[in-house]
Amino acid sequence: MVENLIKEIKGKNIRIVFPEGSEPRILQAAARLHHDEILCPVLLGDPDEIKQAAQDLGLDIEGIDIVDHLHFESMEEMARMMVELRRGKLDQASAKAMLEGTNYFGTMYVKMGYADGLLGGATYSTADTVRPALQLIKTKPNNSIVSSCFILCKGEERLVFGDCSINIAPTEDDLVEITMETAKTAKFFGIDPVVSLLSYSSMGSAKGESVNKVRSATQRLKNIALDYPVDGELQFDASVSPVVAKVKAPQSKVAGRANVFIFPNIDAANIGYKIASRLGGYEAVGPILQGLNAPINDLSRGCTSEEVYKMAIVTAMATLIQ
Repeated sequence: MVENLIKEIKGKNIRIVFPEGSEPRILQAAARLHHDEILCPVLLGDPDEIKQAAQDLGLDIEGIDIVDHLHFESMEEMARMMVELRRGKLDQASAKAMLEGTNYFGTMYVKMGYADGLLGGATYSTADTVRPALQLIKTKPNNSIVSSCFILCKGEERLVFGDCSINIAPTEDDLVEITMETAKTAKFFGIDPVVSLLSYSSMGSAKGESVNKVRSATQRLKNIALDYPVDGELQFDASVSPVVAKVKAPQSKVAGRANVFIFPNIDAANIGYKIASRLGGYEAVGPILQGLNAPINDLSRGCTSEEVYKMAIVTAMATLIQ
């Protein structure tokens, strides 16, 4: 998948900012991205510290933009814009103090057009990556939440899992929005979505509050003129196995052939994608954040430099549809 994305973004000079500029995994990925001329990394932090870290790793980062966020020449302008965006919740001094954090500075750097997207989270928590984006980049028109998905890859197979990292206990409204955003992401990456809303029940085989939520969300989605099939509530085995589908959901156009899976809560989703990755042999690409006005993506703090490299490419690709 990544190879195809590289062909789309190479030569477009897409600038992706990395808030954790001196972090070894970030440096390794940035050096590779720059050397292969795939995109233009921007590293945030103390220039001397970043250069020393690169030297210690034996990396050549000559030509990569390094921005010292503590001595940024347009800091006053950035702080003023941040105050405006926060609509009276901050004063100039408070904004400048928050911009000492590279997560906030990097987000504003994108907001002001200095970079096209941001990839953080190698050391920042998901909350510390997403919160600045929600406050400053904000959600797209008609979107009320930010959600996420992972693309699971094995050979030529591509599956999409959502929402694995943002919404802890999505409401019925949230599930509808998560489903539609995840299907859009699937399409963007060349996957024709066949969407299953997952549950511990298949078509009324069990009862419960969670089952009712998934069932109601599915019905609302079916009432929308979507150009892809959606069904639920479905158990995972009924979603992927044609044999089980004939028994549990024989009338479903999704059962037995789903490739996009919407989980009822973050527990199931996060556990599910990690089982697929660790035991199922799938490569998990993500989390890909959905619903924001600019491409801001989050890394797992346990990520490898290879995962940083791939997520930077995904983030750059997302700039082409913003």
